[in-house]
Amino acid sequence: MRNRLLLVMVGLVALLLAVHDIPLARHLERVERDRLVTKYERDAFILAGRVEEALEDGDASTDAGLNAIVVRYADQEDVEVVVTDADAIGVISSDPTKRGEDFGNRDEVVQALADGDPQTGQRYSQTLGTDLFYVAVPVLSGNDRVGTIRISVADDAVDDRVNARIRGLLFVALLSLVIASVVAWLFARSVSRPVRHLSAATDRLAAGDLSTRADDRDGPPEVRDLAVSFNSMADRLEQLVERQRAFAGTASHQLRTPLTALRLRLEQLDAELADDAAVHADVDSALAETDRLHRMIEGLLALSRAEDAAVGPIDVDLAGATRDRAEYWRPLADESGVEIVVDAPGAVVVAAVPGAVEQIVDNLVDNALEVSPGGSRLLLTVQPTDVGAELHVVDEGPGLSDDDRERAFDRFWRAEGAATGGSGLGLAIVQQLVQAGGGTVELRPAPTGGIDATVRFRP
Repeated sequence: MRNRLLLVMVGLVALLLAVHDIPLARHLERVERDRLVTKYERDAFILAGRVEEALEDGDASTDAGLNAIVVRYADQEDVEVVVTDADAIGVISSDPTKRGEDFGNRDEVVQALADGDPQTGQRYSQTLGTDLFYVAVPVLSGNDRVGTIRISVADDAVDDRVNARIRGLLFVALLSLVIASVVAWLFARSVSRPVRHLSAATDRLAAGDLSTRADDRDGPPEVRDLAVSFNSMADRLEQLVERQRAFAGTASHQLRTPLTALRLRLEQLDAELADDAAVHADVDSALAETDRLHRMIEGLLALSRAEDAAVGPIDVDLAGATRDRAEYWRPLADESGVEIVVDAPGAVVVAAVPGAVEQIVDNLVDNALEVSPGGSRLLLTVQPTDVGAELHVVDEGPGLSDDDRERAFDRFWRAEGAATGGSGLGLAIVQQLVQAGGGTVELRPAPTGGIDATVRFRP
């Protein structure tokens, strides 16, 4: 965000400078050329006043003082100065080779003598082989034109002087852009930092850290107001979740006692009426429902404990835990005619909350055994990856549709045709425990037609 805001602000400043300085540069170029024309005309008239009397007397070419003034001025301004008499013959010049030269073929000199008006312009010079910028003014003595003063310079030199002024403008524009960039960086940093912190707090809250709160004392007023609203939302969300967890835990605990008492009464009734086959069947059915309700309550308690776990992830040997739990389930699998095969390297350390790996393996194996037909195989695989490790529990059962695999982690959801003894909480518990350690879990179709329950753990 900071980089985008910085680019936008610098871009706007650059656009404003371009809109302002491009027309200004063109205007400055015209103004600078007009200034040079005015300056050279003024200087030419001043020189004309100096040489007027000498031209009128005809001794300008021998006046050492006038020659020195012309040469000194030409050196200072880096121009060429030529003074002609009324016949357009050069009598004084900053270039000694042009003294005595006939300037009657120079239009600006001829025009100044003919009209008595200053002549300015630009033309190509055959002598210099380049464009020439000139100012030619008549030298007047009363109403008589006794000569001309021509100041000339290569047009490239004029462009250099004009461009020097424009470069000054560009330097100011560049300096303004640098200053604006620094100011924009400071502003973007002051704005984006609290926004980044608020975004990070949002991510932590979304990940399940309900204690997360944003700093509502930093940043612009709008960001502080947003942080206050975020904190209010987080407070209400934490209260709602805590109430829900407390209700689930309390209700489950409270149901244990009457449920245990109900089971004892049913067992007593079954013993007393053992001779009545119809009543015995009904009592067995009621006992089965009582067992299912008991497993559901235990599942709710386990899920509540998983959600309330405040202990952070620790290092756990995923491969070792998988082998241990496979041995625990192997006798039950043998009774069902299911072979448990474990493919796990010596040791694979992952991050998980204490006790989570064992519960994850237990729930996945329990679910897999429930749908595995006799004579099938249940494969438990642990694979190290670049970002941690994966646990695969692959069965050869009937599998699930795409929609059912998406819904399988919902609480109390059970597949159509599943055994009636399940609580529908096993996968919800698995997902909660996996996410508490920063991992992910998904159900994928297995090549054998069953389900590949894949759990990814962080290192």
